[in-house]
Amino acid sequence: MFASFARRITPPPVLREITHESALGAVEARVREGKSLLEAVPAKARVVALDEGGRKLSSTALARQLGLWRDQAARDVAFVIGGPAGLDAAVTRRADLILSLGPMTWPHLLVRGLIAEQIYRAQCILSGHPYHRA
Repeated sequence: MFASFARRITPPPVLREITHESALGAVEARVREGKSLLEAVPAKARVVALDEGGRKLSSTALARQLGLWRDQAARDVAFVIGGPAGLDAAVTRRADLILSLGPMTWPHLLVRGLIAEQIYRAQCILSGHPYHRA
């Protein structure tokens, strides 16, 4: 799903996966992962942290936000997905937007696909392409 939508996005998204030892305790794993995630975010990028406690936006509202950042000359937008223990507070503090996909827990591979589809949908909404409501 990710690859299918990533091919349609201009410019194509860059996927960076961060992995850590599962033997760590939840708190230590979250802190280490948070540090690694923040190190992977490009300088001056807008950060969207995915967290169940975040804002629930419609596709149109997300498109407006991405369009606003584009119009402000934001070069990069980084969508950050946490591990099983959730995102460290350092990541959510750095985030320009904390976004919720709802209260359910989703597997990372599915979230990647969902986010890629929403980025593609946002580009279609912003360009007037009929994909969003065809």
